[in-house]
Amino acid sequence: MNSFEPHITVACVVEQDGKFLFVRELSKGREVLNQPAGHVEFGETLEQAAWRETLEETAWQVEITDLLGWYIFQPQKGGGVYYRTCFVARPVSHDPRQKLDTGILDAEWLTPEAFRARRDQHRSPLVERCLDDYLSGRRLPLDTIYQHPWPLQRG
Repeated sequence: MNSFEPHITVACVVEQDGKFLFVRELSKGREVLNQPAGHVEFGETLEQAAWRETLEETAWQVEITDLLGWYIFQPQKGGGVYYRTCFVARPVSHDPRQKLDTGILDAEWLTPEAFRARRDQHRSPLVERCLDDYLSGRRLPLDTIYQHPWPLQRG
């Protein structure tokens, strides 16, 4: 029997005035940088999950405008495989009083250069790859994803 542990995750690349929204968080006791990202919860669409994760991790409400792409990563041989759907979003409003998710230290806006200067803190290679794809102009329409409705779907 082949054991396989897939992780369905989402992320958002959010730009404002040439800076990008990143999350400083703890992962396995280490401080890392990531886009706002996380696992899809039961009953959510990919887009709903990305919107929720961005709000919970940064206190920013965003408007998701495009699909950036799909990214697959296995951090170690024999470990789980992460299937990341990354979206592009624009910031709409921020609530500085909102408590951030457990494990989140802070949300910060960084230029691409400042982000790359902290490469040793990147949570995974996917974080920089998503930024690079965004900067290269990659955008896919949101309707690239077709999701057939199911009874437990929210909204």
